[in-house]
Parts: sequence; structure tokens; C-alpha cells
Amino acid sequence: MIFCVEDDSSIRDLMIYALNSSGFEASGFTNGEELWQALEEQKPQLIMLDIMLPGEDGLTILKKLRQKSSTSDIPVIMSTAKGAEYDKVIGLDLGADDYLAKPFGMMEMISRIKAVLRRTTSKDSGKTLCIGGLELNPQKHTVTVGGEKVQLTLKEYELLRLFMENQGRVFTRDQLLEKVWDSDYVGETRTIDVHIGTLRTKLGACGEYIETVRGVGYRMEGDQ
Repeated sequence: MIFCVEDDSSIRDLMIYALNSSGFEASGFTNGEELWQALEEQKPQLIMLDIMLPGEDGLTILKKLRQKSSTSDIPVIMSTAKGAEYDKVIGLDLGADDYLAKPFGMMEMISRIKAVLRRTTSKDSGKTLCIGGLELNPQKHTVTVGGEKVQLTLKEYELLRLFMENQGRVFTRDQLLEKVWDSDYVGETRTIDVHIGTLRTKLGACGEYIETVRGVGYRMEGDQ
């Protein structure tokens, strides 16, 4: 099920039609209030979220989605006004998985949705990864530090998994954007620094395993 939050009824109806024609189930909502009500009944595979909405705007909704444990791992693609670079940067900082600039084609939307779903589902298998007291279980999609569960956003989880699967390897910020966001986004790479900072904080003492390589990027080092 794909949730489409878009206040323009003609665009929303077209999105739902395109999704249904491509084999997806889809439901449409005009504002955040309707979305929150629907989330109490069902957890979607992905949310298409417009930034300009009546009442709560899309960025506010995204922030709340990432803060709630029940919705923090739902993939979100933001739709923004063409040229709204600031909104794109803020959306990525808040944990958006991708964005589409309006007006966008329905085939492009379907392609982006499939790409995001491939990333978020194909990574949920494999052996448990451990470094010191830090443990990531891909099958259960959980992270624990010293046996205590840590709640991460989807992007934080994907960053951590990439680091744990490639211990000792240095990644530039551009490489991290490409691998984790899987887009040609070439704006402010500070979104990486923001996510690394929050990830380190949530991991507590284990956050020290993520090292800054000055002038290059980041890597993870730690005792097995």
C-alpha cells in the first residue's frame, strides 16, 4: 500500500491511477490529519508526501513520522516545488528517502518508488553484524547497544549498516549520499554530517566507532 498525501485532487487522482495501473495499491489523503488517522489503521510500504499542504506542512509531518517509533522506518518520498532547493535539503536532513520536483511525470514517480522500495526491502536479509557492544540484525531490522534496543530512522539505519558491512573503509560524503540516498542529489552534503551526528548520539559510547577522516569523510572502526 502506497499513501499519497497531496491536496490537489487532480494530481492525487492521477498518482493513484498510475500506481494502481502499475500493480500497487494506493490511498490518497488531502492533509496530515487524514494521514495520521489512516496510519492508525494501516502501515504503508511508502508515503508520497507533498511539502505544501493545508494545516501541517509536509516537512512537519515528516519530522513527526521520523520521531514516532511506529512510523520511523516508513520510506518517504517528498514532492517539492521546482527549484525549492532549501526544501530538498531540509527534507533530506529530516530523513526523506528521495524527492520529486513538481511537475513530475507519473512514470518517473513509479520508477523512484520502485527504487526506494528495492533499497528498503533488499537490505532486510543477511547475518547479524557486530562491533563491540553494537549489534545490527538485518533480518529483524533492529540495532542494539549493550543489549538495549536503539530506535533509528531509516537513513540512520542504512548508514550504520553500510559502515558495519565495510569496516575500515573510508566513504566520502558524496559516496554516502549516492549509496544511501541513491539519487543524483548534489546539493549540501551537510545532510550527511547531520545524520552522522544524530547516529553517534543515539549509539552512545558505540558512536565513537564512526570516525571522521578529516578532509575526506567517515569510516567505522571497532573491535569485533
